[in-house]
Amino acid sequence: MLTPADARAQYRAGMVAPTSGHAPGFTQANLVVLPRDWAYDMLLFGQRNPQPVPLLDVTDAGSTSTALAPGADLRTDLPQYRVWRDGELVDEPADVVDLWRDDLVSFLIGCSFSFEQALLDAGVPVRNIEQNRNVSMYRTNRECRPAGRLSGPLVVSMRPIPAALVATAVQVTARMPRVHGAPVHVGSPETLGIADPARPDFGDPVEAEPGDVPVYWACGVTPQAALMDPVPAGHSRPPFAITHAPGRMFVTDVPDAVYRQP
Repeated sequence: MLTPADARAQYRAGMVAPTSGHAPGFTQANLVVLPRDWAYDMLLFGQRNPQPVPLLDVTDAGSTSTALAPGADLRTDLPQYRVWRDGELVDEPADVVDLWRDDLVSFLIGCSFSFEQALLDAGVPVRNIEQNRNVSMYRTNRECRPAGRLSGPLVVSMRPIPAALVATAVQVTARMPRVHGAPVHVGSPETLGIADPARPDFGDPVEAEPGDVPVYWACGVTPQAALMDPVPAGHSRPPFAITHAPGRMFVTDVPDAVYRQP
């Protein structure tokens, strides 16, 4: 079984893969890196939208480390990054060492991969792990509460859950609000404005087994939508940003049990 340090070493060495199921039992985090001029907007966006943007750590400007994994390097220790300029995706590199600046602030945001081990412990199957696929993620018709210059839709992740275990999945994840908590919707994708579940906006299609029900959780890719989607009047996009590639998270040293409430 991979330790968090082992997993990060593999990513640093060039392995590109979804991190779901890697270093099970340890918290994973979404990464958003913005210029200091935009940091307050992201802090406010997280405060106003805590379910999709649960902030686990915020670094000092220029820092390449986090208290969530002392000794790790935020520039190299994820499987894949995304680079944004004026809201446009311009690159998906394996590291961002050459792009790092002294004014960059990193936001580590709770990830639903962190509750997958808790689901497995409760006897709930996790189909994306079974199928060795990234989780399916979708933009929805629900708008997040705007904050400063940032606005955008709620993004959700979907896991097919056996109907008889949906209540268990809700109970297990509700006890972990720092990594998105309880589902935001169960059942019909049309209610969330998802026209074709077989074509997720991010990640991979995950096949349901007979008797499975689609269950949707708020997703930490939501800030990426706020960085890339068209802006309403009075809003703008940052001139530069770095994020994780969807499904390619930062694996921390924090046991997921730390975020499990009794």
